[in-house]
Amino acid sequence: MRARGRFTIAVLLASSSLLPAHATAQAKLATTKIGDVGEVALPAAAAALALAHHDGKGIRELALASATTLGVVFTLKPIINRRRPNGGNHSFPSGHTASAFMGAAFLQVRYGWAYGLPAYAAATFVGYSRVHAKEHWTTDVVAGAALGIASNLAFTRRYHRVQLTPTAVPGGVGVSALVAW
Repeated sequence: MRARGRFTIAVLLASSSLLPAHATAQAKLATTKIGDVGEVALPAAAAALALAHHDGKGIRELALASATTLGVVFTLKPIINRRRPNGGNHSFPSGHTASAFMGAAFLQVRYGWAYGLPAYAAATFVGYSRVHAKEHWTTDVVAGAALGIASNLAFTRRYHRVQLTPTAVPGGVGVSALVAW
C-alpha cells in the first residue's frame, strides 16, 4: 500500500474514533440545555395555565410556592456548601430541579394528573440532566424535587370552578351548578 493510501486510512480511522466522543458531547450539551430550559419552562407553563383559567388564587399560590422553594434552596446552598461532582460549590439542593418540580407539582395539585403527569415527566428529565451534566449528585436532585413538591403541598389547593346558570323548569325557576374538579 502506498504511503498516501495508508495516511488516508489512518485519518479515516482517527476521525471515526472521534465521532462517538463528539456525538456523546453533543448529546450531553443538548441534555443540559433542555434541563436549563425546563427549569424555567415548567413554572412558566404553570403560570400560563393559571392565567388561562383566570385563576388569580392559583397565581398567588404559585407565587408563594415559588418564593418558598427558591428561598429554601438559596438558604441551604451556602449553609451546606456541598461540593459538586464537577468540583464547584453549592451543590445541595438542586435549584433547577426544585424549580421544575415546583412547577410540575403546582400543575398536578391545582389542575390534576392530566397536567401533572407530563409535567412530572419533564421535571424528572430536568433532574436527570443535572446529574448527567455532573452539576449535581442524585441526592441533590431528590432534595430539590422534594422541596418543589412540598412547597405546593403547603400552599396549593385543588382548583374548583363553580358555574351557576339560571334555569327555567316547568312550574318554576332554578339554578344549575357546574363544578369543575
